[in-house]
Amino acid sequence: MGSFSITHWLILLVVVVVVFGTAKLKNAGKDLGGAVKGFKEAVKDEETEHARKNRVLDYENSTSDTDLNTQAGTQVDDIEIDPVTTDDKRKV
Repeated sequence: MGSFSITHWLILLVVVVVVFGTAKLKNAGKDLGGAVKGFKEAVKDEETEHARKNRVLDYENSTSDTDLNTQAGTQVDDIEIDPVTTDDKRKV
């Protein structure tokens, strides 16, 4: 149950050419090539659309962060938070 040898492939090719004829094989080759070309174009279009959407989302995210910082008048790095201490004892 090994793979076919070169002789087996040549015999199979001759049988296919005799049964289908060269014209049908040529048309089948053109159809297969057109299908592959269409698939590649669809994948390329999808990647381009995906990249465009990511650029739009990145731009919207970067402008919204900048808008929030300028509206508040401070930047996130400028805010300091003092820790709560528990040393304060109430005198009664």
